[in-house]
Amino acid sequence: MQIAELPVVGDPTPQARANRHELLRFLIRRISSLLITIFLASVLIFWILNILPGKPAQVILGTQATPSSVAALTAKLGLNRPLVDQYVHWIYGLITLHLGNSYISSQPIAPVLGAALEVTGPLVLGGLLVGIIIAVPLGIASAVRHATKSGVVLSGLAQIGIAVPNFVLGILLIIVFAVDLKLLPASGFTTWSTSITGALQSLILPAISLGIVEGAILARYFRTSVVEVLEADYLRTARAKGLRPNQALIRHGLRNASIPVLTVLGLELSGLIIGAVVIEAVFTLPGLGSLLLSSVANRDLITVQDIVMLVATTVLVVNLIVDILYRIIDPRMGLRS
Repeated sequence: MQIAELPVVGDPTPQARANRHELLRFLIRRISSLLITIFLASVLIFWILNILPGKPAQVILGTQATPSSVAALTAKLGLNRPLVDQYVHWIYGLITLHLGNSYISSQPIAPVLGAALEVTGPLVLGGLLVGIIIAVPLGIASAVRHATKSGVVLSGLAQIGIAVPNFVLGILLIIVFAVDLKLLPASGFTTWSTSITGALQSLILPAISLGIVEGAILARYFRTSVVEVLEADYLRTARAKGLRPNQALIRHGLRNASIPVLTVLGLELSGLIIGAVVIEAVFTLPGLGSLLLSSVANRDLITVQDIVMLVATTVLVVNLIVDILYRIIDPRMGLRS
């Protein structure tokens, strides 16, 4: 008589092992696609910036420079080498985190880029947080009351938030909270090492200016998603079983309603970064936007390449994270696509 082998405690079932292998294959596919996309983006960025008219050496030396001095500085900067060699050298520096030296100041780019990220990073995260804080209650309220006058008013507020440019909001906030009320600084940035409180105060108005527009955009998507959930059969069943409408929405509806909003949130990250460039100019913040504009004006191509590549990589990685979270929240999507 053969005795059936009992499963070992803690040993995963065949289905669990299959799911784990499927998840691993999904991650490998997505990460491979990410790396290929980053490579193609780097080639495109390098090619576009190097076909632009104007030589960096000519800009550095001025219009009175002789051709021999321009040629000498071009050779010193390594810009006379074949483009393939320049590209390989640049990519190797990015991989090893040796970002090179600025063409203009001859100083290492990494510390300057790090200092700019200390401003732009918290600004973008703050704008994202403000946008979520605005979008969730505004989207839910306008969806629940979509058939009433108050729902129309809330939707109108979201539309106004989308229509008003963030730099206009920034100027209005400066007038009210900095000039009239004198509660927050109007411009400039206090470094984190000097004062954490001062740094946070410097970013409050810029983050609000950046987040209001994003919050209005997300609120519209969240409203549409919640309205669809409210009309779903499973939510009517939950209410029929005795749950109040708000309880049914919170317990069973918000998770499904957040799925499309999560996708939009990832796509809007690029909008936040672009908006941060404008907001930094309004509030005179020494972030990536200011560094990028000055580098473009001075034809400091190596700095421009590093900044654009950093932004592109950040957006691609965030989209990958959103894609993974999308499938975790909604298992119906599966892992094969």
